[in-house]
Amino acid sequence: MASIYDHSSTSLDSEKHLLDTFKISEEQQTADNIVIAADVVVSSFTTKNNIPPPPPLPGSIFYRRQYRWKSSECCCIEKETRNVWDELFKSGFGADVYIITEDQLTVPAHFSVLSIASPVLRTRLQDSKTNNGFRYLKFPGVPHGAVCTFIRFLYSSWYEEDDMKKFALHLLVLSHSFVVPLLKRACVKYLENCWLTSENVIDVLQLARKCDAPRLSVICIRMVVRHFKTVASTDGWKVMRRVNPALEQELLESVVEADSRKEERARKIQERKVYSQLHEAIEALIHICRDGCSTIGPRDKTLKGSPAACGFSACKGIEMLVRHFFGCKIRVPGGCVHCKRMWQLLELHSRICDEPESCNVPLCRHFKEKMKQQIKKDEAKWRLLVRKVMEAKRSKCSLA
Repeated sequence: MASIYDHSSTSLDSEKHLLDTFKISEEQQTADNIVIAADVVVSSFTTKNNIPPPPPLPGSIFYRRQYRWKSSECCCIEKETRNVWDELFKSGFGADVYIITEDQLTVPAHFSVLSIASPVLRTRLQDSKTNNGFRYLKFPGVPHGAVCTFIRFLYSSWYEEDDMKKFALHLLVLSHSFVVPLLKRACVKYLENCWLTSENVIDVLQLARKCDAPRLSVICIRMVVRHFKTVASTDGWKVMRRVNPALEQELLESVVEADSRKEERARKIQERKVYSQLHEAIEALIHICRDGCSTIGPRDKTLKGSPAACGFSACKGIEMLVRHFFGCKIRVPGGCVHCKRMWQLLELHSRICDEPESCNVPLCRHFKEKMKQQIKKDEAKWRLLVRKVMEAKRSKCSLA
């Protein structure tokens, strides 16, 4: 704020008027102990002890609660119905379809059940040739246990929890390939809550994109951004760099963007804090000039002389600044930075004040007149500062 005002333009008469305005009790104060108005530490307080403190604000970051997988979620139908269809699958009675897995084992099934459960399976079975009344379908690259779990789910909408732990990725691929949305949702839910780690998040991310699971993809990207250093050292990341450099570039851009957003949030929070401190400093200045505080105030007021804490958090800092201003011997252009802050605070008040004729703050009308002679560049800076301080005031009032 020092660049937008130079106190050399203030006349000696204005200084004399300011010095004659205050009555200050004797108190030793060195310049080293001065608290600058814009750097006053904001402390929470309440003027009425009977008002309970407000509840804390909601957090800016959403933390996903720890998810506990329940075995009851493995089934979507009644137990009796499930047992009937489970028995039909396990017995293989009347099976007319045999599914061949990667280790050349077979899983018996029924054409009618598979056709109803999956339109993709119905098409493939209809296109396959029959051999002695039986149809054969190959599932290359899929373990026998995963195929059994998948076919069993088509019968009874049921799976064992241990099977999901072993074959979650295989089941996700199968449910996507053969359009079984109920199983796909169960796989995505399990992967999101129970399976993702820094070691496998890259593999799951690539699979989620191929299987059209956007929510799972977003969760994987967020994990990569949060734990980038750990993920970047895994084997999955190293393999992904070779086979999919475009995905690596996308993830790096996401990390950079997240860091930029974090820095921008921190910068805005710091700015709001400074503007809020300026607003509190102006309130304390008005309080001192109008009512007076313990050891400082207008000449027509009786000072309290009590060391009790003031209701204005910035009052002590402003009092120390005024004391320094009265005792400073180098109030010349570019001389004392503390005195320059005092001039700046007075001018800032005059730009905010709506009642300059009745205002008790010194030089309020003087600075109102000075505004008319200021160059446009400095005027624009002051207007921006005033707008930010008023926004901080409204924000504080809305939270009160």
